[in-house]
Amino acid sequence: MTQIRLSPISLSPIATSTRLAVLSTYPPTECGIATFSRSLTNALAQEGSQVNVVRLMNEDVTPSPFEVVHEHWDGDTGEITGAVLNSHDAVIIQHEFGIFGGPDGQEIIDIMDNLCVPIIVVLHTVLTNPSVNQREVLNGIIERADALVTMTHAGKAKLIEIYAVAPDVITVIPHGAHPMAAPRAETAKVTDRRPRILTWGLLGPGKGIEWAIDALGELSDLDCSPEYVIAGQTHPHVKSHQGEKYREELYRRVAENNLQDDVVFVDAYLDSEHLETLISSADVVVLPYDSLEQVTSGVLVEALVAGKPVIATNFPHAREALADGSGILVDQRDSHAIANGLRTILGDDSQAAMMHEKSSKKANQFLWSSVSGEYVDIANALAAKKLSKKLVS
Repeated sequence: MTQIRLSPISLSPIATSTRLAVLSTYPPTECGIATFSRSLTNALAQEGSQVNVVRLMNEDVTPSPFEVVHEHWDGDTGEITGAVLNSHDAVIIQHEFGIFGGPDGQEIIDIMDNLCVPIIVVLHTVLTNPSVNQREVLNGIIERADALVTMTHAGKAKLIEIYAVAPDVITVIPHGAHPMAAPRAETAKVTDRRPRILTWGLLGPGKGIEWAIDALGELSDLDCSPEYVIAGQTHPHVKSHQGEKYREELYRRVAENNLQDDVVFVDAYLDSEHLETLISSADVVVLPYDSLEQVTSGVLVEALVAGKPVIATNFPHAREALADGSGILVDQRDSHAIANGLRTILGDDSQAAMMHEKSSKKANQFLWSSVSGEYVDIANALAAKKLSKKLVS
């Protein structure tokens, strides 16, 4: 199953551009990190870098696209993968505990031990209370990485306080997003359409969607009852272990609240075009996550770039991103607070307009065209530092 095809993506004629490798899950694998990596890879290429992908493989046997030059399967040694990665100027590794082989993804350490080029590790999760082995794995990554990237200042603070990482090793680079089509300007009063509430992403326990459904059941006092769209298939890992148990629990919740005519499930992994259309149609985005630790949310960033009012539970990334008033924070598992937030946004056009304006002012910093340049800057600095050491020795 292993393949090696060294034919880098390059959308620029510049022959001396930075040669980067991205080690990650990758589409057609359906997960958030795979989608993130494809977007980053394309943005890096558009900025002039030469980019190859080494795709992490597990149960997914879908064929890899041409930009994937090597497939690393769970259980493979790191030697061949290391040789492929070492043919580049720097390596960008996406890290999440569940995407590498071994307990808590500890096979990442074997791969890193075979690298001699600068290593940039993007940490999608920074746990406050890791297990013993999770801490050991992350400490191993920290020891071997030349640079660490978090997507929020909250993530950086955790690395410094909990894992004793030197601040100058960590760079905060926002989660990227594609430019979104202009939001619908017409109002429900003009068009007679129902206000649309939207939650999207892979489904599974911890998403907190049950609390948003309960909140919808409290909104019978609104002049026009809203529609709640829940878009996304069940997370593949959740489905393989629990089947559709969580989705079925949500169906039951809808029935208990007598909301069968008000809640729409889109059971699919939406491509970027269909997702953009759906986001553009929304009046408010709800992120009702149960987690108190989430330091990165791509959904939150995409909602802000689209200029959508957001109601989010009080997780670290939301606290940071919505501090300027571009959304409403509520406590976890609090359907009443979510309902009140929805009343505020759907019942007061000026509140929605204010949140849209605040989101629009900061949207450019989240675009992939801005984000990718920061990765190139880190890679170039590390490569130059490594070259300087070689010349001195």
